[in-house]
Amino acid sequence: MSFSQAEIDKFNNLAHEWWNPDGQFKTLHQINPARVEFIKNNSLLTNNRLIDVGCGGGILSEALAANGAIVDAIDLAPQSIEIAKLHLYESNQQVNYECIEISAKAEIAAESYDVLTCMEMLEHVPDPDYIIANCAKLLKSGGVAFFSTLNRNYKSYTLGILAAEYLLKLVPTGTHDYSKFIKPSELRQLLNKNGFEIIALKGINYNPLTEDFSLSNDTSINYLVACKKTC
Repeated sequence: MSFSQAEIDKFNNLAHEWWNPDGQFKTLHQINPARVEFIKNNSLLTNNRLIDVGCGGGILSEALAANGAIVDAIDLAPQSIEIAKLHLYESNQQVNYECIEISAKAEIAAESYDVLTCMEMLEHVPDPDYIIANCAKLLKSGGVAFFSTLNRNYKSYTLGILAAEYLLKLVPTGTHDYSKFIKPSELRQLLNKNGFEIIALKGINYNPLTEDFSLSNDTSINYLVACKKTC
């Protein structure tokens, strides 16, 4: 199975919070500039077709559209998709949102995209390999895909779950399951298996005093990968 119904229900129940910058998804609003910076540093957005897989309420999708990409965005949480569509009336951005499973989208839009983003999603699905394989189907040869997830080690458990969920309340309690965290070496194997070659790897640092996120070379907790489809 490509998804967890419990995860979909979790995000459906929080859908009304997506565009509240001080709400349950505050951290995604704060982390978004660093994500966009990484994507812009490793791909060309202007007038290129991009698909945002697991788009949620559209925080990243809208930012990428604002930077010139022609954006399609998919998610399996229908309430999140509806919130994303409604927010377009406020932002005046152009994003084509669709509530569709990734393999179904890959069947009708194979090799259609120059750029693909799949951020903060792999740690929420039962089978990351399945997601990555279908991401590969959606991309053109030579296209660039971006993934972000959490490393699996003592530090990521302490800071990514205990501190982030229980102490600092950066994300809702229960957001993450440590067993689903993915080491960079494991992600590299999955990417290579599905025809991707890593071209950039960065970590994300959080400053609790300024509440700012920034790109770094420390991949011990959150990290982002840019990779090129080679076949």
